[in-house]
Amino acid sequence: MERKEAQVPVWKTLAAFLAAGALVLSAVFCGGKKTGSGGAAALQIKGSDTMVNLGQAWAEAFNTLHPEINVAVTGGGSGTGIAAILNGTCDIAESSRDLEEKEIQQAETAGMVVHETIVALDGIVVVVHPSNPVSALTMDQLREIFMGNVKRWSAFGGENRPIVLLSREVNSGTHIFFKEHVLRRGKSKGPEEFAPAALMMPSSYAIAEETARNENAIGYYGLGYISPRQKVLSVSRDDRSPAVSPTIETVRSGAYPISRPLYFFTRGGPSGTVKDILDFVLSPEGQEIVRATDFVPVR
Repeated sequence: MERKEAQVPVWKTLAAFLAAGALVLSAVFCGGKKTGSGGAAALQIKGSDTMVNLGQAWAEAFNTLHPEINVAVTGGGSGTGIAAILNGTCDIAESSRDLEEKEIQQAETAGMVVHETIVALDGIVVVVHPSNPVSALTMDQLREIFMGNVKRWSAFGGENRPIVLLSREVNSGTHIFFKEHVLRRGKSKGPEEFAPAALMMPSSYAIAEETARNENAIGYYGLGYISPRQKVLSVSRDDRSPAVSPTIETVRSGAYPISRPLYFFTRGGPSGTVKDILDFVLSPEGQEIVRATDFVPVR
């Protein structure tokens, strides 16, 4: 997929990556021009927690090819990364969602040109404890569950147990996408919200851990977090459609109902070290890292 530059209104770009394990710098800046403690160029990336494993792999592979460039990657959510790119405190924002209207307005007010790049695709998987007998749900059933309208697993053929709802926190791009795509049926301004009883978890990892230990839990996270410790549900668009498992093939084809692009956002057209890492991410090697971490390559 080619990069393109959009004079705001702009939307999309970024692929989320990494908090843990990335290379840490002593300098935090914007523009990729400052240097770290060893005189190496420094690049600051901030944003979505969904792709920490992917981002870490990208950063490490890029640094092997370019040891003169230190890359620091931190999470905090898509909203955190977008705020950082808008106020000039990072070089690349990672996001698992589009820009919101208020962010577009902020960029317009600042006279900012925002560049967007789709760097990978992702499917949002719905998971339960491995002991849960439920194996498939429709989009409407997910909507009823996460809005709190159905409260017991027996409604879907499971045991007569209470449903424990797990969600990402409100600043997460994954939270926003799931709310708009599942609860609001694709309408960003709908009134539907998560049930007040839903537990807002600080990371996809936290959802994975809680689902692995809690027999009553149901949660969601990006495709890259799938593990044998949770049971992944198949999802159908409606009660007349087949249930589809989330895989690279079903996400790319659009057969899996809960899929999305992942973005990089930069201030202005990429140049210097920012362009170097974007070129690497979209290269065959960079896209093979996407596949190896269980996301879906755009090329």
